[in-house]
Amino acid sequence: MTHTLHFTHAMFTEKEQLIFENQHFSVTTFTYPSGVEAVTLTNSKGHLTLLPYMGLIIWDAVFEGVSLKMKDMFTQPLPGDNIADTYGCFQFNSGLLANGTPGPEDDYGLHGEFPTATMDEAYLTFDENSLTIHSQKEYVKGFGHHYLAEPFVTLHQNSGLFDIELTVTNLSNYQPMPLQYMCHMNYAYSDQGIISQNFPDEAFTLRQTIPGHVHPTEDWLAYNEKLKESGQLINHLDDSQHYDPEIVFFTEDLTKHVEQAEFRMTVEKEHQFLTTFKTEQFPITTRWLLHNADQQVAAFALPGTSRPEGFHAAKEAGTLIYLDPHETRSFKVTTGLEK
Repeated sequence: MTHTLHFTHAMFTEKEQLIFENQHFSVTTFTYPSGVEAVTLTNSKGHLTLLPYMGLIIWDAVFEGVSLKMKDMFTQPLPGDNIADTYGCFQFNSGLLANGTPGPEDDYGLHGEFPTATMDEAYLTFDENSLTIHSQKEYVKGFGHHYLAEPFVTLHQNSGLFDIELTVTNLSNYQPMPLQYMCHMNYAYSDQGIISQNFPDEAFTLRQTIPGHVHPTEDWLAYNEKLKESGQLINHLDDSQHYDPEIVFFTEDLTKHVEQAEFRMTVEKEHQFLTTFKTEQFPITTRWLLHNADQQVAAFALPGTSRPEGFHAAKEAGTLIYLDPHETRSFKVTTGLEK
């Protein structure tokens, strides 16, 4: 039997409040000094801290005492219109009308309008085996697009793996809606980490363009050219001095290779992280590596509907999705600590 508990803003104060507990889970709410409301879902393996009214961002994921999220410059989530205003989270929903780094012809903010969206409502559903937090956002603009986005995250009993899901419905009565989506998971960088996947390395190619936020050095350009010539995919995190600026790889259409993509990253010969999803939902995967004194990330698998090179780039590549009036698309990623 599934039960539902609706959140209200009154449940979020500077002092943590335990609002739900049973033999497998607990739920606490609190407000950061910045004013951002947060909820922590806990099971026997660890916890997720989420921002239910701010895009349902997963701020942190900690399992077996290990934080999965990137090293960053933020001590807490900060309010903002753009994900760059609070780029310290483990995961955010990138898109939805446009996604990724804007190209020269694009006119939207980094990673689109949705990552830090103010959500209309949030609630919990739970049974004896799982606990799910839901948020909803109705996006509507006069003379523009109109959609309903419903992200939700599920924590399971006695597991370090969790599900990240999103349902998007075009609420327009007449016009198609463009859709670009990436489940943007910023895993922590771990020196000597080993990455693997269940399809050939050759499905990945090095990014050929240099976006505006990347400021290459001569050393980085030489390293990038070496990678390009070799066709090598970075699966071993053993050269962090060359991952600043970022190194980015994209896959081709993964439906050509597997129905269910599986990516793993093993760190310190002890922990193994998993990301898995259906390639029909996410045909493109991005690998993003960055390592400097302020930010360190090994985003070993970022599932997407297209490459994160901007709206016009996706349109030209033929990977831009259009939802018909009242059409719905759903996406699901399972990720976290496998062992």
